Amino acid sequence: MKIILNSRRHRYVVIISIVLIAVALIVLMVGHGWPAHNLTIASSAGGSVTTPGEAGPYAYDEGTVVNLVATPDAGYQFVNWIGDVGTIADVNDAATNITMNGDYSITANFAQITPMVAAGRFHTVGLKSDGTVVAVGANLDGQCDVGAWTDITQIATGRYHTVGLSSNGTVVAVGCNFDGQCDVGAWTDIVQVAAHEYHTVGLSSDDTVVAVGYNDYGQCDVGAWTDIVQVAAGRFHMVGLSSDDTVVAVGYNDYGQCDVSAWTDITQIATGRYHTVGLSSDGTVVAVGYNDYGQCDVGAWMDITQIAAHEYHTVGLSSDGTVVAVGYNDYGQCDVSAWTYIVRVATGRYHTVGLKSDGTVVAVGYNDYGQCDVGVWTDIVQVAAHEYHTVGLKSDGTVVAVGYNDFGQCDVVGWDLN
Repeated sequence: MKIILNSRRHRYVVIISIVLIAVALIVLMVGHGWPAHNLTIASSAGGSVTTPGEAGPYAYDEGTVVNLVATPDAGYQFVNWIGDVGTIADVNDAATNITMNGDYSITANFAQITPMVAAGRFHTVGLKSDGTVVAVGANLDGQCDVGAWTDITQIATGRYHTVGLSSNGTVVAVGCNFDGQCDVGAWTDIVQVAAHEYHTVGLSSDDTVVAVGYNDYGQCDVGAWTDIVQVAAGRFHMVGLSSDDTVVAVGYNDYGQCDVSAWTDITQIATGRYHTVGLSSDGTVVAVGYNDYGQCDVGAWMDITQIAAHEYHTVGLSSDGTVVAVGYNDYGQCDVSAWTYIVRVATGRYHTVGLKSDGTVVAVGYNDYGQCDVGVWTDIVQVAAHEYHTVGLKSDGTVVAVGYNDFGQCDVVGWDLN
């Protein structure tokens, strides 16, 4: 009898022990999560994931928020996260997080920094493939003081200031700051910058917009904008292209240059001094604003793939490589009907520049300073223009420039942006 009782007691003890262990496991799972999901991380050429690393896979509890930091190598920029990105907070941000609700495999995508040139009123700026920047020309306001900049992925120029976008989403600016157009030190998570005469604008990775500078007409009042994918700056107005292909605008509107609320199916925007231009998905073009010179008379244009505008004229590149232009033409800046094989257009104040598919360049318009003397240029991959000078980036990374040079803004011999 005693043996039977002891056996029964032992069985009860075992059962109770099992129950207690099960309860403890449940409490552990509920209170601390359960390492149920694996995270596999990789990177493309040009950088690495430094947090949490790439040695995984890493095991995480259900619902764990894991910080991610992607760091580009010199000469590269972070592009986005790809793969199982459904629970990543921001796929376009190098420093973000992912919530672990399953087994995920993600890759940090990097790309080489593309050299580029930009032209201010009296200065020229070049972005090198290693992320550093060079500048020549008028420097009274310090707009050429870019020698200490590193990890830059995009540059933009205003009238007397220079702006640089860093690979980590911050922004730097030098030059005239009378209206606060260089007060960009607090900006973060920026993916695109633009500048005009006296103001600077930045597009954030969350598709919101920030702007600083001259604001007497409200052109910097962009705080309420959301879902923006492209920005453009006119002299006293600001324009944003939304992800749903509509357009918003703020600022000086005496000529109706901000009356864009009815536009739909827009894929690209451009601004002149007092007018706004939109390229539709069907290749047609719309324009509003000051039209005394006919710069908004684009209603008959078709099959357009790129638009550009400056001061008082508007230019459109057709899918067949020809070009159309309307507006102020006293200097012949709209005489582009004979152009063929054009792949890109740019506009100066009173001149128009076209980059051809064979790397040569054509230009028409005001030429008193030789800004249209580009006939001998070859192997050009990008062109930029401002008021009275024209700049070309060659495939080997060297740069050429012609035009007004009293401040040395065309002294680019010796530059190697590659």
